[in-house]
Amino acid sequence: MNILVTGGAGFIGSAMVRHLVAQGADKVINVDKLSYAANMAAIASVMHSPQHVFEQVDICNRAELDRIFAQHQPQAVIHLAAESHVDRSIHGPDVFIQSNVTGTYTLLEATRQYWQALPNAKRQVFRFLHVSTDEVYGDLADSKQRFTEQTAYAPSSPYSASKAASDHLVHAWHRTYGLPVLISHCTNNYGPYQFPEKLIPLMTLNAVQGKPLPLYGNGLQVRDWLHVDDHVVALQTILENGRPGQTYNVGAHNPRTNIDVVRAVCHFLDEMHPQSRPTREDGTLGSHEQLIAYVQDRPGHDQRYELDARKIREELGWRPVHDFASGLRQTVAWYLDNYASSS
Repeated sequence: MNILVTGGAGFIGSAMVRHLVAQGADKVINVDKLSYAANMAAIASVMHSPQHVFEQVDICNRAELDRIFAQHQPQAVIHLAAESHVDRSIHGPDVFIQSNVTGTYTLLEATRQYWQALPNAKRQVFRFLHVSTDEVYGDLADSKQRFTEQTAYAPSSPYSASKAASDHLVHAWHRTYGLPVLISHCTNNYGPYQFPEKLIPLMTLNAVQGKPLPLYGNGLQVRDWLHVDDHVVALQTILENGRPGQTYNVGAHNPRTNIDVVRAVCHFLDEMHPQSRPTREDGTLGSHEQLIAYVQDRPGHDQRYELDARKIREELGWRPVHDFASGLRQTVAWYLDNYASSS
């Protein structure tokens, strides 16, 4: 298949591109505008592969999208391009509306025009996979509950509201025009190449530089953590076997409080990077945990997310393979090897 991936130089997108090339896709058309969070190093291993084509294009640019569809003739779209950092959305929501809402609308319309002109046999196999987030569901007050695919949307931040809006557009293009769409919602991802504003790389790099490790509120917010390599396998599974018009939750059923995640990062750093351990008052070496600093909670901060991923497990047979403890250790080690020495 020829597969068009938007946001393919971002964290999840680059993992998706690397995975598809490794899996033998005929052509991976990587569309990315190269915003601040893009990382060309994340696609360096496939940049010169004959299976990979890079297009530096903003998905809000309809003329360029039309050219890309006509030139590369994809059989599927995996839509990952999005602004995704909640703090940034609070301070500057306009770019989130532009990228996540207007960008998704523009991509849907370019896709629809292309898809409607395909011969019937090619229309039947075409798929549009829209990758969304658990944050569209809002907050879980009950620790025994999980979000299901039927949970009503209740977004709390400009980021999650923009993703909810894009989800509704995708649903509408399926219902109104028959576009064969699929939607996925994922939990917090972690792994190599994540932009350092996110929790795990931020805490890792701050700690080795002796900087404070800022935790919002009491640090007891709960998130489910999914390794990015497990996520991209799930996305490929949904693309190939999911039912058009359906939504699939992708989670690891692995909830952790933020403070527990940060303590685990500190524990690994104490072992793997002891030279950056802070000094106690008595002159002995302490733990990186001493750098944890609680800061004022951000506005509208959701307390708990957790997805019920039984549907993708039971219908499509997907299971995560990464254990969080070993996956986190490998991730911390990767940041030490690739970023810490130059930070």
